[in-house]
Amino acid sequence: MASQFEDVHNGDVMASSPTINALTRIRSSYPSLAASEKRVANWVMKEPEKVLHLSMAQVARECGVSDTTVLRFCRNAGFQGYTDLKLSIARDIVSPTQVVHDDIAEGDAPATIARKVFLSNIQALQDTLEVLDEAALIKAVELIAAAEQILIIGVGTSGPIVQDMYHMFFRLGFNVRAQTDSYLQLMEAALVGPGDVVIGISQSGSSTDPVLTVEEAKRNGAKIIVITGNAESPITKSADVTLLAVSRETRAEAIASRIAQMTLVDALYVIISMQMLPITTENESKIWKAVIKKTL
Repeated sequence: MASQFEDVHNGDVMASSPTINALTRIRSSYPSLAASEKRVANWVMKEPEKVLHLSMAQVARECGVSDTTVLRFCRNAGFQGYTDLKLSIARDIVSPTQVVHDDIAEGDAPATIARKVFLSNIQALQDTLEVLDEAALIKAVELIAAAEQILIIGVGTSGPIVQDMYHMFFRLGFNVRAQTDSYLQLMEAALVGPGDVVIGISQSGSSTDPVLTVEEAKRNGAKIIVITGNAESPITKSADVTLLAVSRETRAEAIASRIAQMTLVDALYVIISMQMLPITTENESKIWKAVIKKTL
């Protein structure tokens, strides 16, 4: 399962045994925890379902401790990190069908499953539209339109969205690059500066590589636009603009959220395209003339 997740390659996802109940592991390690870590343990054991929907920073606030304390608790309780804790709890309390999709049930007919998937995706779009911050959207458009160069980054399941966004904006003639390799994106971020824009895409907002990349870009003076599902995740701390993609999904592999993210990218592209319509139409004409030779 872990190989599917956005965070998997950065080391935050686990090697813990799925045969050991997560709460049992916490109870067994409880006596050896520091007092502040026990506060986190008590909260997690009382509210395990909430852990699935909260970031590490939000859990820290709930417990009245620091982010570092939450991370230290996770590791001292036998988990590799906070994501490992969430996945372990999810395995314990989520039904088998929820690992595939939240709304389906065993015995559902194929047409019923398809309908539920469509409705879930539609709900994610409606929820994202409801929380869409118009001022943030306008600022993101302004930053992109004025950028000397644009670097779009993401890892894992965010990779296809990074590539799609690159394809859209290079058609408009922007100086844009896309990078999904964890080392290369950090290297590229080291070379950006004032006048540049880095767009970080991470649904969890806590994957190590995008967080490190936007932090590096911020230190070098670049403006940061973040597309994420968590307004209080670590990646947003470096953001000049945060755009939220909302989905109500229990599983770590958030399918509907990717559709919401892609729709935000589409909206940015269409808004900017309309602002530079003569260039948009001219570029599309040039592209069509170039590729028409490859059609049968």
